[in-house]
Amino acid sequence: KFRKEWLAKSSAYFLSDFHLGVPSQKESRIREDKIVSFLKSIEKDASVIYFLGDLFDFWFEWKQVVPKGFVRFLAQIAQMVEKGIEIHFFKGNHDMWQFGYLEKELGIQLHSDELETEINGKKFFLHHGDGLEKQDKYYNLLKKIFRSHFFQWLFARIHPNTSIFIAQYFSKTSRKQNKSIKKEQNVEDDWLYQYAKNHFKNNQHINFYLFGHRHHPLVMEINKNCSYVNIGDWLQNFTYARYEKQKIELLNYAAIKKK
Repeated sequence: KFRKEWLAKSSAYFLSDFHLGVPSQKESRIREDKIVSFLKSIEKDASVIYFLGDLFDFWFEWKQVVPKGFVRFLAQIAQMVEKGIEIHFFKGNHDMWQFGYLEKELGIQLHSDELETEINGKKFFLHHGDGLEKQDKYYNLLKKIFRSHFFQWLFARIHPNTSIFIAQYFSKTSRKQNKSIKKEQNVEDDWLYQYAKNHFKNNQHINFYLFGHRHHPLVMEINKNCSYVNIGDWLQNFTYARYEKQKIELLNYAAIKKK
């Protein structure tokens, strides 16, 4: 069943893949300031914002501890919720270990997997994008392990200094592997686009498929009534999607300038 959403203001926004925390504290802080600046700029017209995962390069909620930092971003989210803007967080492959702290502290709505929602008469399929490739059996097995209560309990027993070091090592390794993978010469080979096309065959009521994860900003038509959108990232592209007047646009935050 679709969750129905009606915009109290004019726009819905979609953002993903901030990866706050890397590659250094200094660079992450610059990026965080840009993100906060952008969020302040959309307060007047945003009715709802969907953050489609990997906002943090690593996140784990121990019983009494959370990773330090990101206070400006989190404070901005709390302020927007207090102003009546609906905020949704999706778990990504880097920040899947969210267990309710941000929901209680900030007032956001948390989603572990896909969300099908209707906004002003158009139907959306939203997901971070990880684990949807059938061939990626190794990652899907790891995802099941990482999301298991036993593994989470075991990981929580490790001192945060050690566990964060381990997580940062694997995150750095993952980024190096991704850099070695060439971007497809033919955009139709994008595997999230292929997933959307196949999913649409049995779900032709959906108008928009939106994902993050791939870090490649892309809009492609599935048919005249349905589009695939990858909203890119805020490591290099600084892109986001905006939905208003029943149309969706993939945009770049033009105010961003390299320091």
